[in-house]
Amino acid sequence: MKFAVGYQLAEPGDEPFADIVADYRDHVAEVYFPWLDAASGRAALATRRGYTDWMAQERLEDDLKAFRKAGMRLDVLFNANCYGGMAVSRYLENQVISILEHLAETAGAVDAVTTTSLAVARTVKKYFPGTEVRASVNMRIGTVKGMEYVAGLFDGYYVMRELNRSPSSIAELKEWADANGRKLYMLANSGCLNYCSGQTFHDNMVAHEREIDETANIEGWTPHVCWNLFRDRAKRVKVLQNSWVRPEDLHRYEGLFDVVKLATRMHSRPRTVMEAYTRGRYDGNLLDLLEPGFAPAFHPDIIDNTLFPKDWWEKTSSCDKRCHRCGYCEDVFRRVLVRMEDGDA
Repeated sequence: MKFAVGYQLAEPGDEPFADIVADYRDHVAEVYFPWLDAASGRAALATRRGYTDWMAQERLEDDLKAFRKAGMRLDVLFNANCYGGMAVSRYLENQVISILEHLAETAGAVDAVTTTSLAVARTVKKYFPGTEVRASVNMRIGTVKGMEYVAGLFDGYYVMRELNRSPSSIAELKEWADANGRKLYMLANSGCLNYCSGQTFHDNMVAHEREIDETANIEGWTPHVCWNLFRDRAKRVKVLQNSWVRPEDLHRYEGLFDVVKLATRMHSRPRTVMEAYTRGRYDGNLLDLLEPGFAPAFHPDIIDNTLFPKDWWEKTSSCDKRCHRCGYCEDVFRRVLVRMEDGDA
């Protein structure tokens, strides 16, 4: 397996993302990225609170050329959860066409488009038939029926996160995908809660982040289920009951996925993530590999990745996922949770 890594536009003083990727070029198959301020599943790339980095496009295009020269595939994201009144518009169609045409002229035609939008998928299929169209992980596709319904629009599917620890379910999807000329992909290091009740609400917020940033919002309230949940120490064990896969266990997915996605677009330590997963080992705070990572919510405690029991993957990949009736993760949590003293790294 190789990796798809999420592009970051480096801030002044930061290590250039292209330099990080270059150090792992033998392991990175793809780079996924949004186009500047086009809506996607994360914050806009070039403009924050009205302030635009006017050199962002030049730096992005230079980086894309470097990735292409190194033999990496390019996957552009149109994965916002909501496009508002433009959701099925000619405007959105023209925007997608314009961006893809421009990328073809500047960096070479993109290899893939990952989207949550049926309208975007239809547009790419119609006007760029040689481009692979992938269903975003945020579409939560996790059944053969779910893949069948939209097989006319998508060539590949990011499997819903909640199936990451159900290899038998993935194998069933893989059987159908292979028989129908489709591909499967996995997101390995999401910190999001499984079956999060607030995911749709949160994804819609992200899609409208520019408007939200310029609005007088409710004060003193965090609208994210996960950050509120982990304020309660008794609920923190739930961080173990999610979809992330430790670097040490990723080899178990050989044969199910050719490319595994690493969430690095907004990560504060993308080199750490790439190093851990390419090595297949991490001797540190597991929370530092995830996006979101929740390390500030747990501080001064950490989750020591070296303390997981040897049967961790076997247990969590074969259980019935009815966590409210099981005590295994509570036992593991007590083992791996470590209090860091002042001055510890």
